[in-house]
Amino acid sequence: MNASELRDKSVEELQNELLELRKEQFNLRMQKATGQSNQTHTLKNVRRDIARVKTVLNQKAGTSANEAPSNGEQN
Repeated sequence: MNASELRDKSVEELQNELLELRKEQFNLRMQKATGQSNQTHTLKNVRRDIARVKTVLNQKAGTSANEAPSNGEQN
C-alpha cells in the first residue's frame, strides 16, 4: 500500500482501513505469542501501513483545518 493510493481515499475509507489494519495487527500479535506464525515480517509491514494511514489522516485533517475560516481573526 502506497501513500499515494491512500491520499486518493476519503477520510471515512481511511478510518475503515485503519480499523482493519489494527484488527490484523492484533491477530498477528496473538499468532506470534502463541507460536503459530513464523512470518514476523508481516507484523512489521502492518505496523508501517498503520503509520501510513494515520499520517494521511493527519494530513487531511490539517488541510481541512487550514481551509476552514477562523472565528473572524486574521493575521
